Amino acid sequence: MTTPESESHWERQLLEKWALAALQEQKAKRRWGIFFKLLGLSYLVAVLVLLVDWGGPEKLADGSRHTAVVQLNGVIEASGEASAQTINQALQSAFGDKGTAGVILQVNSPGGSPVQAGIVHDEIRRLRSKHPQISLYVVVEDLCASGGYYVAVAADKIFVDKASIIGSIGVLMDGFGFTGTMEKLGVERRLLVAGVNKGFLDPFSPQDVTQKDHAQVLLGEIHKQFIEVVRRGRGERLKETPDMFSGLMWTGSQSVQLGLADGLGTVGSVARDVIKADKIVDFTIKDNLAERLAKRLRAGGTPGVASLLGIGQPLLR
Repeated sequence: MTTPESESHWERQLLEKWALAALQEQKAKRRWGIFFKLLGLSYLVAVLVLLVDWGGPEKLADGSRHTAVVQLNGVIEASGEASAQTINQALQSAFGDKGTAGVILQVNSPGGSPVQAGIVHDEIRRLRSKHPQISLYVVVEDLCASGGYYVAVAADKIFVDKASIIGSIGVLMDGFGFTGTMEKLGVERRLLVAGVNKGFLDPFSPQDVTQKDHAQVLLGEIHKQFIEVVRRGRGERLKETPDMFSGLMWTGSQSVQLGLADGLGTVGSVARDVIKADKIVDFTIKDNLAERLAKRLRAGGTPGVASLLGIGQPLLR
């Protein structure tokens, strides 16, 4: 005969068994959940390893005779993919490889910083002098203008497409003036400086003639340097015209006639017919995933003071 105490004891045991079973089931689900999450993470890592360009040469040179290619794409600037540091490092690797028969700098650039372009130009000349048995050729795709051309004239020869755009041998400094807008809005500019020219070309103040003239002197000096570099690089091949250094641009076929370029060609044709090494090894250094994300974050962040104020800097562009 069962008593109320025995029935209560039996119910407690049953409830304890159910609770224990439920707890074990939750633990099992949690373990399987962790397992599938780890499996998914492993799959994602494997995909990234296979698909992401982690930088470095496209192929590892194995010592066999080849044409080394370095790409210069986009604006030449310290914070971009076409920085002097990145391009020069790739060129050094290309010249230093024991199988390199010749180097092609593939250019598609509107120009950029005269300092960055000058650093690349000087490094090309240094590498050519250090490795006299290795020639460097520039092959232009769509555009080789201003700072891009500043770099290009350091090459042994420049090859273009007949429809490429070449030239823009000039310097600019751009900005904005907001004085009229401020008057309409009833905004008063309050600028305090220590040094009469510290607010150089301030866009919120009327343009100062003296400062404008000084800026023009700066641009003229950099333009003079650009012209000297072109004349030194092209030598007797250059057929100067009155407007050659005015900032105008020409087609690839016109640039050959003017001596700004040497002929028509592509990476493939120059490797095959000029360097005589069909095998192409790309030494271009490309940003890895982390570097790309960092640059995107910087690009999407707060602009610098110069950008906010519309203060330009000299550009070969």
